[in-house]
Order: sequence, then C-alpha cells, then structure tokens
Amino acid sequence: MSANDRPVGRPNSTTYDSAFLKACRREAVPHTPVWFMRQAGRSLPEYLKVREGIPMLESCMRPDLVTEITLQPVRRHKVDAAIYFSDIVVPLKAIGIDLDIKPGVGPVVADPIRTRADLARLRDLTPEDVHYVTEAIGMLTGELGSTPLIGFAGAPFTLASYLVEGGPSRNHENTKAMMYGDPELWADLLDRLAEITAAFLTVQIEAGASAVQLFDSWVGALAPADYRRSILPASAKVFDAVASYDVPRIHFGVGTGELLGLMGEAGADVVGVDWRVPLDEAARRVGPGKALQGNLDPAVLFAPTEAVEAKTREVLDAAAGLEGHIFNLGHGVLPSMDPDALSRLVAYVHEQTAR
Repeated sequence: MSANDRPVGRPNSTTYDSAFLKACRREAVPHTPVWFMRQAGRSLPEYLKVREGIPMLESCMRPDLVTEITLQPVRRHKVDAAIYFSDIVVPLKAIGIDLDIKPGVGPVVADPIRTRADLARLRDLTPEDVHYVTEAIGMLTGELGSTPLIGFAGAPFTLASYLVEGGPSRNHENTKAMMYGDPELWADLLDRLAEITAAFLTVQIEAGASAVQLFDSWVGALAPADYRRSILPASAKVFDAVASYDVPRIHFGVGTGELLGLMGEAGADVVGVDWRVPLDEAARRVGPGKALQGNLDPAVLFAPTEAVEAKTREVLDAAAGLEGHIFNLGHGVLPSMDPDALSRLVAYVHEQTAR
C-alpha cells in the first residue's frame, strides 16, 4: 500500500496496541511508556559519527540518514516510541525561505518577515516539497514494526517568532510588536503558518506516522489572554486539519504552566508538561479528557542514579491518578547527557510501572 492509498482513520494495526498509543488514548497499559524529546541527537556517539561533516538541514533531507538517526535511540534505550529526526524549520526551508541552522546559534533567517508583502514568500507546502520525508517514513515504519513513530512540526507561534526575529530571541520584541501593533498582519501570518504546518503533519501521517507532536517552544513567553486571542486559533487550525486521521495529537511547550488548559483546548489529545508544574497539578489545569506527557527535569539525569530514581518516583507518584501518562523529560535530552543514564531511566520506569 502506498502512502497515498492509506485509509483515513485507524492507525497502522501493528502499532495500534502499543503501550504508547494506548496511553495516548487513555487506555490501560502494561507499563508506563517512555520516550524522550531529542532522544535522537547529540547525546549519542553513534549520532555524532554518522552526522560528521554533514550540515543539519542536509541530514534532515537524506532518508537513509534520517532513518538511521531515528532508529538509534530505539535500539539503545528501548524506548516505547521513535520520533522522526528532523527540525521544525524544515517545511520553511522546503517552500524556499532562505534560512540555515547555524551550530551554536540555531535557525537563522536571512530576510525576516516583517511586512504584509513578505507573506507572499510563504507559499503552500506540497508533498513533493518534502518527498524525502515520505521516503524516510516508509523506510522507518518497515524497520520499527510495532514501535510507533511520532511525527512532529513547529507550532505557528514558534515558527513566526523565528521568521519575524530572524533567529532565536530572548525577548521576542519584534514578534510581540507585530502581534500587538498589527494584529491583522499577525493573524494572517499565523494562519499561513498553520496551513503549512498542517500540510507537513499530513505528509508524515499519510506516510505512516502513528502520532504527531506540535512543538511550541517559545509560546511560554506569552500571557494566557494573549495566547487565547492571538495564538489559539492558529494552533487549533493545525489540530483540526489532522483530526480525521485519528492519530493522537500531542502539544508541548516550555514554560507553559499558565497555558496548559488553553493548549489542551486548542485540540491536543495529549498535553506535554515541562518540569515546573507537578503532573497532578497539571491535570487539574488541563481538565479531564486529556492524557499528559512528562515531566522529569532533564538536569536530574546528571545526578547519581539514586537521585534520578527518587525524582523519577516523584513524577510517577504525581501521575498515579492520571487518565493517561507518557513518561518523558520536561524538555529535551541535553547534548552532554550520559546515554547510559537514559537507558537506565527507561528500564526503571518500565520496572516500576509494570502491571
């Protein structure tokens, strides 16, 4: 069956009963599933070896390399899900935006988007623009078998922040200036980015991804009222666009304790929680009908094993009453983290939660 022939509806039957997807659907699980954001990447020596001399964006466009890198943490850590190796700016690069990922800096946009005329540069994304994604996911699902693959994309606000600022920003001053000063331009920008993001997620789902995660890395910089008025409609448009595929939709941001309920309201089935809010309190803020993902502080992994286990136990205890829980870090794996510590963490969570 080709990706274009895949029926809309129930996900691939080989992954449907996995612990990860069961937890996303808030069903009983044999153990709490575990995966890590940035599990495929710089913390692994095998990753550094295969990426040696290859720029980041090029590595995201080579299906053989994407497949190998995505599989590495599954082999090493025995996590319950793989996450597709890519970067949130890949769809922007694919539609012709002049950008690069500079080591030690992050995405840098040569000509930031600041005016209405600039919106014309944000054309529709087609499957042909990211044909390498379809090819890589086809290779991956064949290798992964019953292990689900998570597709992902950057959320409209975070993509807009990179585009408007021209790169990473501490204060998002140009972004907020547009949002407050020209709300019509801002709304049109986010709407265009929602369409591009939805198209990118659709490609991944149709190629075989079993779930998708929307990363809103910078949205914690906003107050709840601003999020509801200026961000939620665009994020909801993304989630609505892929709702018919019946794959779990995860929403994650950093520093979003005050936004958790709104992020769930945008349409996520699973709300990711960073380490600043205990999971039982996060559940109260999000409300019923959603699974939660998280939320061990990544820095804990640098402590001795006994301390890691104690802090992990705190997370598991806080999650004891949840409808569904996927264990993860409260943000991504750090580059200098010991891979063996991650492997021990996976084994510990599986052992402690075996039912």
